[in-house]
Amino acid sequence: MPILVFGHKSPDTDSTGSALIWAWYLDHMGEPAEARLLGTPNTEALFVAERWGFALPPLLDDVDDGQAVVIVDTNNPAELPRNINRADIRAIIDHHRLVGGIETKLPIEITMRPVACTVTLMWQLMGGHGGHAPDAIKGLALSCILSDTLEFRSPTTTPADEALARRLAADLGIDIPRYAAEMFAAKSDVSRFSDAELLRMDSKEYSVDGVDFRVSVLETTSPQTVLSRKASLVESMKDVAREDGADQVLLFVIDILNEEATLLVPDALTRQVAERSFGVAVTGDTVVLPGVMSRKKQIIPALKVS
Repeated sequence: MPILVFGHKSPDTDSTGSALIWAWYLDHMGEPAEARLLGTPNTEALFVAERWGFALPPLLDDVDDGQAVVIVDTNNPAELPRNINRADIRAIIDHHRLVGGIETKLPIEITMRPVACTVTLMWQLMGGHGGHAPDAIKGLALSCILSDTLEFRSPTTTPADEALARRLAADLGIDIPRYAAEMFAAKSDVSRFSDAELLRMDSKEYSVDGVDFRVSVLETTSPQTVLSRKASLVESMKDVAREDGADQVLLFVIDILNEEATLLVPDALTRQVAERSFGVAVTGDTVVLPGVMSRKKQIIPALKVS
């Protein structure tokens, strides 16, 4: 049985690409491996997979007892299959905060480093083998870094992320600004998605001060396309929260070009969260947060209720 490699639910470009890249690396090193997805990827990830000639990995609903797996781009059990603690977890490769809750039967390799993109960490772990990767794998890696760093605009960007991206782009003959613009245009095309799908597309479960949130982020070069659906999104927040067992959905619309976030403020709880977390005065049903680009570094650590 091959090792299954997968990232988090609501897969984005990094989660999708990381699974494909690490499965390639394990195969390259003589360990049969296959990538899997825990949901339908967002539009940017779909664009990237097609651009570099990859069929999407099969969807995985759950894992069998004893199934060998490698977890990438998350260490949060809430973002993983229900039976994950009964699988044979071989390794975790991640760049998020440590959550806890994953159990293993034996000691495993866990690598977590404060870089913007999981792929940057993977390239470090590969050593010289990354240089032997085919162009399609290098293209995936470049795409993941540009996505997670928002073309180096995100405050999570490290010199290691940018240096690797520029080296990969040079190897591939890719113009970074032009290619990043194509990626972000694909990410910004949300016309085919329902409000509920948008709220779940790039979201994380997070509890603060006893309140359970679904923290949703939509990164776009066309924020008005999303904000024009504000009324229906607010209505859908109630249903999504109830169906997902959350107390509230927080939706941050990230304007990639203007480097700011707009938070939808549908009620008193969200107003309280906005004012106490970001030190702003909320007077309407949205609030602009200048410079806020990263859920991992600027949103999740700042969240307060009381």
